[in-house]
Amino acid sequence: MNVALIIPAFNAASTISRLLHEAGMFFVPDNIVVVDDGSTDGTGGLAESLGVSVLRHPDNRGKGAALKTGFGWALDNGFDGVVTMDADGQHACSDLPALLQAAEEDSAGVVLGSRMSDPGSMPWQRRLSNRLTSSIISLRTGQTVTDSQSGYRYVSADVLRSVSLTSDRFQAESELLIKSALAGVRIRAIPVASIYTGGGSAIRPFLDTWRFVLLVFRSLFWSAGKPADKPV
Repeated sequence: MNVALIIPAFNAASTISRLLHEAGMFFVPDNIVVVDDGSTDGTGGLAESLGVSVLRHPDNRGKGAALKTGFGWALDNGFDGVVTMDADGQHACSDLPALLQAAEEDSAGVVLGSRMSDPGSMPWQRRLSNRLTSSIISLRTGQTVTDSQSGYRYVSADVLRSVSLTSDRFQAESELLIKSALAGVRIRAIPVASIYTGGGSAIRPFLDTWRFVLLVFRSLFWSAGKPADKPV
């Protein structure tokens, strides 16, 4: 199975080199792409110096936009699926073999790396919001989703071709889950490490919560098999 690693990154110069070194134990450079989403700290240059592909947004457009750029690159280059990781060092590369094994052995089109079986040092506010949004996504998808906010996930190329994402911000990850389920895709989860280094989150609680609420509301009007939406 030929899988690409997609890393959306915004001002991640302090963590990107270490992440790429560790990810290089599991992916060859030709299978790794960093989507530099308007960074101003040299993130893209550091990634390029390590031999991976870098796609650049001139301005910061949001995580969802960066993911869509990476997904397009993976489909254009004929990959069977993608793994997505955040650039902030809060995903353990040591979990990659288990994620890839689950993707290869299981029929699930989406495999989530779930941190919620052992959330460790995850701030209580994040635990609460994650459990709430995961419960809502579970109800909306009709499947058990334990960590809807996890950016550590595998998505098959078939899912990427059948699901059209419109969101440009963090809610794109929830949009992917809902539209995948509506298209008949099974969502699976495996436990992964929960790593928190004390750095600030890019999530804006009020605005991103409102965007999530809007997304869920609009999803009530999507049709099974042919999900569609206007940008959120």
